[in-house]
Amino acid sequence: MTQPSLSPGSADILLFDLGRVVLDIDLGKAMTTWAGHAGCEPAEFATRFVIDENYRRHEVGKIDDAAFFAGLRQSLGISISDDQFLEGWNAIFAGEMPGIAEHLARAKTRLPLYAFSNTNPPHIAHFSTAYSDVLAHFREIFFSSSIGLRKPDAEAYDYVVKAIGAPASRIVFFDDSAENIRGARAAGLNAIHVTSSDDVTNALLALGI
Repeated sequence: MTQPSLSPGSADILLFDLGRVVLDIDLGKAMTTWAGHAGCEPAEFATRFVIDENYRRHEVGKIDDAAFFAGLRQSLGISISDDQFLEGWNAIFAGEMPGIAEHLARAKTRLPLYAFSNTNPPHIAHFSTAYSDVLAHFREIFFSSSIGLRKPDAEAYDYVVKAIGAPASRIVFFDDSAENIRGARAAGLNAIHVTSSDDVTNALLALGI
């Protein structure tokens, strides 16, 4: 995917996704935890975990944690408790992405930083505490489960752009999902597809940061 052309002075706002842009994600850790509680091998149900309607409804606050875990219990074919699901669900956070803390600390001295994440209440409760230092660089974080809208829907980007109060064309958005990048670009944002930490590094360098 071709990256947009950036130059010093071409942005007023930097907007970051969280998962795999700021915080590293390892879904395998959830599978391993759940399999341990269920007494089976992770490979037995790893392919059954998909972003389905149950997942999406949880991310926009339309179902609660208990309903989400009930759906997982059915789709994965395992009988473990909500607390055991929660343990694995929060285990996916594997630390900060390499160099991101330094990038954000430097960038916030030049431009306002915001974040926009498709996420859910238990994850918010977990990472808001576990990664409070790196998340403190953001003026505001927009959570899909709080605003009732999720990427890549156009309404989600429109909501965030309006809340920030800057033209979409003056916002540089970083996300690891190609689908989310396409949605952001359709909404008028300058979107950087993050496939490695180098993509963030190179975009900030292009902006003179």
